[in-house]
Amino acid sequence: MGGIALSLDKKELILKGNLYKALLILAFPIMINTIIETLYSVVDGIWVSKISSVHFAATAFVFPVNFLVISVGIGIFVAGMAILSQMVGAGEEEKAKEYTAQFIVFSLVLSIVFSILGIILTPYIVKLMGATGGIAEHGTTYLRITFLEIPFIFFFFNMDAIKSAQGDTLTPTIISSISVILNIILDPIFIFTLNMGIAGAAWASVVSRAAMMFYGIKIVLSPKNKLKPDFTNFKFNKEIIKEIIKIALPATTGQAGAAAGFIILNGFVVSYGTATMAAFGMVNRIIALVQQPAMAIGSALTAVIGQNIGAKNFTRVYESFRKASFLTLLMGIVGGALLILFSTGIIKFFIQSKDDPEVILQGIVYLKYIAFSMPLMGMFSVFQGVFQGSGHTKYSMYMEIGRLWLVRLPLILLFMYFTNFGSLGIWFSMSFSNLVVVLYGYYIYKEGSWSIVKIGTAGQVERV
Repeated sequence: MGGIALSLDKKELILKGNLYKALLILAFPIMINTIIETLYSVVDGIWVSKISSVHFAATAFVFPVNFLVISVGIGIFVAGMAILSQMVGAGEEEKAKEYTAQFIVFSLVLSIVFSILGIILTPYIVKLMGATGGIAEHGTTYLRITFLEIPFIFFFFNMDAIKSAQGDTLTPTIISSISVILNIILDPIFIFTLNMGIAGAAWASVVSRAAMMFYGIKIVLSPKNKLKPDFTNFKFNKEIIKEIIKIALPATTGQAGAAAGFIILNGFVVSYGTATMAAFGMVNRIIALVQQPAMAIGSALTAVIGQNIGAKNFTRVYESFRKASFLTLLMGIVGGALLILFSTGIIKFFIQSKDDPEVILQGIVYLKYIAFSMPLMGMFSVFQGVFQGSGHTKYSMYMEIGRLWLVRLPLILLFMYFTNFGSLGIWFSMSFSNLVVVLYGYYIYKEGSWSIVKIGTAGQVERV
């Protein structure tokens, strides 16, 4: 009964309690969870950079390919959060259980297909991206192995959506923590003790993700899970799958569009040399780590808005947006200032390779540029939370795709072919694009079409 009581307390807090408290209580486990998730790539990066900057550049180069596939799982996670949180808010737990089973089986089938195709096609993908030499060789090795972990990651997304929709953001955090601790232990053993090199980093991640999935299965099938799925006589429900796809597709397209854009972007970055690619990859991982508190507020906002829409507490929807905005702006200003002040020490800590000092120099410059847009990146997460929580994931898609394809890439091409800015053009474009996309998000929020929602299984249409 302890788990159920916890969920009921969280629901009461979300629907009637202090919204600052609700956002922070929900966001804290999410923040720890996402920091832990980010540590996967950061820890891998630190250990791989000890081999050489070329090995690290290879992992950074192929990362968007893996993320392109994972974006499908993220889309299903977003759909799960939007649908299940509104059902929980409306008191439709039994209906939510049916949806839970459909989510899990649907995503499992997709993940297995993607994993097999990825393993087969890896050499062709890396070649198509334009990689040569050591980056192509090491990137192929790393990417092929990491495709094995796709089903494990997809299942974790399902479990995360199921528990978070109920207000339980702590359980996914615990599972991620166990997985990352295991990864931190295995990385040096596989890479150096067993002399597996870059393949060891990939295998350490796969084993850690597998452990995460098996523990997640236990949680999902536990009697304490209020949305425990029933797989007895399971059959795909076409209507439910259509609804999942309808909500998941924009989120998936947005994430996939961003990942595809980064594949092209990496092609531009690597043209400036291995040092630029390595600096770009490591700074992005550092920013992803520091950005987690603001992103956690945005994720918590999804559940808060979803449940309050389901309960028709429309005033609290707008109030939660205002309070989430204040929190993320504060976090972004403080985080950005610290990154600028301590940029040199931060870069030297994360980039362990001593074979190319140019990596450190470029990393310091890029970190300072992107740090200025930290408050904007926080607001990006808030607008994502609003649009996803209301079920209007298409606006999230527009923001994801627009930031990269309509602003970053054109600006980078402009700087590349019409100026002598060199890598500075990339750093400026990355930062400036955050301003443009937040202005767009604010326009959509004020325009109000996101506030027209369907509530409950009856599909009643109302304006928030």
